[in-house]
Amino acid sequence: MDRAQIVHENFLTRVANRDLPAGAPPRPGLTAPEAVSLFRSQVLSRALDRTSRAMQKAGQGFYTIGSSGHEGMAAVAHALRPTDIAFLHYRDAAFQVARAEQVPGQQIAWDMLLSFACSKEDPTSGGRHKVLGSKALMIPPQTSTIASHLPKAVGAAYSLGAARRHDPEHRQLHEDGIAMCSFGDASANHSTAQGAINTAGWTSVQSIPLPLLFVCEDNGIGISVKTPKGWIQASMEYRPGIRYFQANGLDIYETFAVAQQAAEYVRTRRKPAFLHLKTVRLYGHAGADVPTTYLSRAEVEADEANDPLLHSVRLLDQAGALSPEQALNIYEQTCARTDRIAAQAATRPHLATAAEVAASLIPPKRPCKPTNGPSAEARAAAFGSDLRAMDDPQPMARLIHWALTDLMLEHGEIVCMGEDVGRKGGVYGVTQKLQARFGPDRVIDTLLDEQSILGLAIGMAHNGFVPIPEIQFLAYLHNAEDQIRGEAATLPFFSNGQFTNPMVVRIAGLGYQKGFGGHFHNDNSLAVLRDIPGVIIACPSTGADAARMLRECVRLAREEQRVVVFLEPIALYPMRDLHEGQDSAWMTRYPAPSECIALGEVGVHGEGTDLAIVTYGNGHYLSKQALPELAAAGLKTRIIDMRWLAPLPEQALLEATKGCKHVLIVDECRRTGSQSEALMTLFAEQTDLPTARVVAEDCFIATGPAYAAPLPSKDGIVAAALTLTGAKK
Repeated sequence: MDRAQIVHENFLTRVANRDLPAGAPPRPGLTAPEAVSLFRSQVLSRALDRTSRAMQKAGQGFYTIGSSGHEGMAAVAHALRPTDIAFLHYRDAAFQVARAEQVPGQQIAWDMLLSFACSKEDPTSGGRHKVLGSKALMIPPQTSTIASHLPKAVGAAYSLGAARRHDPEHRQLHEDGIAMCSFGDASANHSTAQGAINTAGWTSVQSIPLPLLFVCEDNGIGISVKTPKGWIQASMEYRPGIRYFQANGLDIYETFAVAQQAAEYVRTRRKPAFLHLKTVRLYGHAGADVPTTYLSRAEVEADEANDPLLHSVRLLDQAGALSPEQALNIYEQTCARTDRIAAQAATRPHLATAAEVAASLIPPKRPCKPTNGPSAEARAAAFGSDLRAMDDPQPMARLIHWALTDLMLEHGEIVCMGEDVGRKGGVYGVTQKLQARFGPDRVIDTLLDEQSILGLAIGMAHNGFVPIPEIQFLAYLHNAEDQIRGEAATLPFFSNGQFTNPMVVRIAGLGYQKGFGGHFHNDNSLAVLRDIPGVIIACPSTGADAARMLRECVRLAREEQRVVVFLEPIALYPMRDLHEGQDSAWMTRYPAPSECIALGEVGVHGEGTDLAIVTYGNGHYLSKQALPELAAAGLKTRIIDMRWLAPLPEQALLEATKGCKHVLIVDECRRTGSQSEALMTLFAEQTDLPTARVVAEDCFIATGPAYAAPLPSKDGIVAAALTLTGAKK
């Protein structure tokens, strides 16, 4: 007999015999109807756990990580408002069930069983995953098992205060709301959770509003690894800026009373709190997990004896709200009802094709108020003497700065954030003066933690802002890439487009820095970004293109709710000259604010038919340097600047190379995993053109004179072009 069945039979027997665990008497706060309602939510959560296991055994269900032992979260839901955004631990079915009781018209058992069955009629994910979540209940769905949702909870809490000062057009959350996130004691040790908790405290001690309730459900174990006794309390009780609360999660009366106190503190003080709930884990980690393989039978049975449903029966009886006989009747009826509903849910249709599964990768467009751009007066006030300089060619860094200024003038919901972006103006000065122009609540100097920077952006996007987070160097993204892959990009996918977190992530990157670098500052790998479905990657090579593309990136985020990465080649930030010193041939004028380059629109430079060089970023610059030598060899060349690296603009590239006899791909990323692999495949499958590539070696970048040794060069491009075409110098 498995442990789920043992727990079930123990409940039936012990309630019938009034053999209930001892505990404190019920605390004041819950009325009898409220307490009974919470018990019903607890029982439904338990019944859903049992039904999910039965469905899996019958081949009708696909998920068995249950909430048994954590049913006290129903009382936490009751202590909050249904409009308070909640980022939930995967064991929080009781929270979602109890919240559904707060919102009219919900059919929570049916909805959750459709999710267990992976039916495409599941109202949350459309059959893509069994996730807790609901738009009506303000619970964004997620699949985090490592508390990676905590950074965005910090961002959502921050957005509540920010929205009071700059109300975004698409605001989702109530002004007096709070944000809540829950997680397990094992997940609390993950760097993502620790970073988020640290960020909350760091923010709070500076008296910045951050109404956030952390809820740690401490069952003492993470799969098979025990949490040291007292660890959560010892590590969290005295965190600066965060108020600590503790409750027995087996007792719905105590849990409600303490959760209500914590929520009131967060709501009125606008400061974060940490609610530590003691729980138990029943059944083991998931359906296939057998807890007695790593815990003694005595330990397993001790937890089962502390079944929170047994405690609830005792408490309700002591409060005069419900007799054990009535409680047993509710339990049996609920189990029978979930079985009946499950039989129906199992018959509902599933996703059948790749197109159906992928349909929610791209979020829906949203209507935005039209704008004519900033007024001449506003631009004059913001730019000052820079307006006169716009008539002259400028390097890329300055044009990106001007484009950001115009965009922030036009769209009040744009918020920039990152380490050093404010007072210092960024490592390379791209965001200089923006904080002085727009204030520290729109240009936010963050602490040094890329997970928190991206989490802040994701959370603010939940509340209608259009964030532009900055990651100082491409290499630093690897500290936090799961915030894009596991959180931002998956949200529309797992919510069937109901929740989105649009943003434009600015990242300074790629190679060719002469005096400052090594692999921490010169990173020429984009594979981790290109591998994420639904993410757009833009990479300009000239200042004018950078300004036009950044405007399109903001439009894509604001109107189409996309997650966009805007990759800025560091080496081209200050670039002025192309062929010789002081020729100023790489600088461009600032394009009019209305000018954009559409997603997928490539740049074609020249009309030559002997050779098409397909490239981007620094490769474009090097290819232009190579043109005189190629011309001297008699080659008529055109250069095609990809601009958009994901999704790959396949049709535009094929069209741009029409009439050419050869294609040379110049890709500054590494040979393995680079864009060149996809481009070689494209031209091999779609054309019969002779094709070759110039790429970086599979090597990190050194500091000092050898910085460019593993990277493409002008001479390497010339040599490859001559070899490919058979031309001679």
